[in-house]
Amino acid sequence: MKQDLYEKVVSYIVENQDKFYRLAYSYVQNEQDALDAVQNAVCKALEHYGSLKNENAVRTWMYRIVVNESLLLLKEKKRLVLTGDSLQEEASYEEKGYETGEELYSHINSLAEDVQSIIKLRFYEELPLKDIAQIMEMNLNTVKAKLYRGLKELKVVMVQEVDI
Repeated sequence: MKQDLYEKVVSYIVENQDKFYRLAYSYVQNEQDALDAVQNAVCKALEHYGSLKNENAVRTWMYRIVVNESLLLLKEKKRLVLTGDSLQEEASYEEKGYETGEELYSHINSLAEDVQSIIKLRFYEELPLKDIAQIMEMNLNTVKAKLYRGLKELKVVMVQEVDI
């Protein structure tokens, strides 16, 4: 049974690696960091596949790992202090097939971390709210409330921007 679960996890990872990359990229906004986050998530998933209690929950389990690894990478980068010559302007990278309005994306990133995650999972990954609730380890109604509150905030900010 463990071997079947391992094979199921591996096949799911291989089939959905582009989705994991896209999700990680939506958090870290950097190609190499997104690849690192996905790699770390895959390693953790393969190391801890035995802790998966419900083999039908591979999708939500894996998305949760990718989200956690992306957030962890962001926190580590915030702690990193560059000094002297090592501080350089990073070249902008545009991901083909993953184009978002920069203004909208910056507004999404200005929201609370959990609201950002919910919006990204809902609209960029097109996950149902029930799965997002499992990934975020929140009550379904809490996810709905945070999603709609976040969308309302975005609307207000975008309307103000248009009026200016």
